[in-house]
Amino acid sequence: MTTFKGAFIRILPLLAIIGPGIITGSADNDAGGITTYSLTGAQFGYSLLWVLFLTTFALSITQEVGARMGLVTGKGLASLIREKFGIRWTTFIMGILLIANIGTIAAEFAGIAAAGEIFGIPRFISAPIAGIIIYFLVLKGNFRKLEQIFLISSLFYLVYVISAILAHPHWGIALKSLVVPNIHFSKAYFLTLIAVIGTTITPWGQFFIQDYVVDKKLTKEDINIERGDVFFGSFVTNFISFFIIVACAATLFVSGKSIHDAKDAAFALQPLVGNFASFLFAFGLLNASFFGAAVVPLSTSYVVTEAFGFESGLNFNYSDAPLFYGLLAFLLGIGILLTVLPFVPLLTILFVTQAINAVLLLPILVFLYILSNDKKLLNGYANNSFINVLIIITFGAIAVSSLIYFFSLFN
Repeated sequence: MTTFKGAFIRILPLLAIIGPGIITGSADNDAGGITTYSLTGAQFGYSLLWVLFLTTFALSITQEVGARMGLVTGKGLASLIREKFGIRWTTFIMGILLIANIGTIAAEFAGIAAAGEIFGIPRFISAPIAGIIIYFLVLKGNFRKLEQIFLISSLFYLVYVISAILAHPHWGIALKSLVVPNIHFSKAYFLTLIAVIGTTITPWGQFFIQDYVVDKKLTKEDINIERGDVFFGSFVTNFISFFIIVACAATLFVSGKSIHDAKDAAFALQPLVGNFASFLFAFGLLNASFFGAAVVPLSTSYVVTEAFGFESGLNFNYSDAPLFYGLLAFLLGIGILLTVLPFVPLLTILFVTQAINAVLLLPILVFLYILSNDKKLLNGYANNSFINVLIIITFGAIAVSSLIYFFSLFN
């Protein structure tokens, strides 16, 4: 008993710090992510798994940089951009973020609507109810309670591991495809490649991780534990992504079944791997969509209000931070509206938004690179050469992939 008590006391500091990396990473596997990975496996089998291997390192580094800057400066990325580059560049970046995030928020509610339809609930009921629940959870909850809800939600992603195992994939080919690229020179392949990158390394995620550690009141003394939290969260993100692609590759790609979104994937899996696996896939979509529909609007409210010097964060109530909560309500309303309107192309929003995210990430990476190399700002915690090389490679890979896809449109 004494040994157990001593061990528990030793891990208490760890339990108090972890969360930002795991939650930010898990939220990357949102509705758009699940749809992207489902389409990836169904259309191209195992051939794009190598992208996950590379983006795991890229996500780890970019998230670590954001967390480190938040821990050292006590400020979010938007605040640092405003202080370093002025209000014009801040407005430019906020415009980019809003374009990316409104599409992503709509994708989250589209995922909720799709999951609701699987369980027989019309979208004009499921989307508004989800929005109301999310808003009041944020408004009435506190930071610690919301963090606990998000961490519990992260555990439910394990349903995709079970779905993949039940699909009986060819594990040898899957593991080989992680490290051996199998490139198809087609427009669809490169659009999917960009979408996989964009749903893994997101513009909103880069801001959210930094705001999260600041709002949690972590400091540079927590840097080693938080770095482990970030690396673990990045690994878990693509660990789950791997199983989603594998589940669809082993069933839908092999059988030649065509799907348009994650809802189609859940239905198509039923005759191939049974009702249980199909249910798990659908439940995973609902969980991921609800999770993302809470985190992305919350992240956007954080960033925009912080960027222009208004009170923001879960540690404030509505009367202290009306713009923060007002913007959150507006973003949730936009997401619901775009979902319930019958003429809005939800599939386009779900998939293409992820590719757009990758392109919009490029200017954000430039600011991240400059700020994280500012030795005066970070007081000895600036990037080393290895991190700088990885950021440059990430930027270059996204830029080249985007250019290849752009030029492929004319051939």
